[in-house]
Amino acid sequence: MSARPLRVVALVYDGLCTFEFGCVVEVFGLARPELTVPWYTLTIAGIEAGPLRAAGGISVSVDAGLAATDDADLIILPGWRGADAAPPDTLLDALRSANARGARIATICSGSFVLAESGLLDGRRATTHWRYAELLARRYPAIDVAPDVLYVDEGLLLTSAGSAAGLDMMLHIVRSDYGADVANSVARRLVIPPHRDGGQQQYIDRPVPRFDNNRLARTMDWMRARAVEPLTLAQMADHAAMSPRTFLRQFRDATGASPYDWLLRERIGIARGLLEAEEIGLEQLAAASGFGSVESLRAHFRRVVGVAPSVYRRRFAVA
Repeated sequence: MSARPLRVVALVYDGLCTFEFGCVVEVFGLARPELTVPWYTLTIAGIEAGPLRAAGGISVSVDAGLAATDDADLIILPGWRGADAAPPDTLLDALRSANARGARIATICSGSFVLAESGLLDGRRATTHWRYAELLARRYPAIDVAPDVLYVDEGLLLTSAGSAAGLDMMLHIVRSDYGADVANSVARRLVIPPHRDGGQQQYIDRPVPRFDNNRLARTMDWMRARAVEPLTLAQMADHAAMSPRTFLRQFRDATGASPYDWLLRERIGIARGLLEAEEIGLEQLAAASGFGSVESLRAHFRRVVGVAPSVYRRRFAVA
């Protein structure tokens, strides 16, 4: 934990994405006297001369120019004015310099295209809004694009999916800097769930059907309530009053996952919650979260979350 307030710089530009920028201000720009940590300081830096306008016709005034990135601990680019809009060389140079001296850089939504253009993402994993993922992968083949996650943390470089996924990424940053207690306090003030991790598939904890299908929605609720039970495809299809083949097809169309994978992520979510909330042995955890063995828990947890359960506990357990 830093002994001083960490310096955050939000980059703004003409055509600024209003919602994404507002999320940055909400997380890093508000005073939080209820917390006992040295909270962040936020500087609004324009990447170009004004006047700068945000979506919705809002005029934006800035505190500084790109020179503010010279001593920033964290630089955030809240979206970008378009996947096909070329970023200025001055911005790319500033990002490369910040990365070279060890500053973190985080992007929201289409902001990943700017980071990609800088070359800093070459050979690394990254994400963006699902609408742009295929374009990002095609345009920058050196990047390992994860099209269905909420955010990717590559250490000094973080990218997030569309809009609200930026909040998940920023809470992850707060959690990494100050621990789960502080991150959960910020989430409560934002009135959002405290933890949707980035490493799962478009790491939505509970996939929402892409179309109105009441039978399928009811079955998903039924499955969620029985996530730790050994449900069979026949049982799930029977509950939805569908044939197994129809159920598989409609479930995948609605969630982007098979019923088994969806249940697996529900079980991982249960395991994460238990690891965060209480001391629990791995055998108890495996049983309580629906995994048949500790080995199965470890293998699936590491594959989905990216770390072992024990590492996750050390990182995110609430004291």
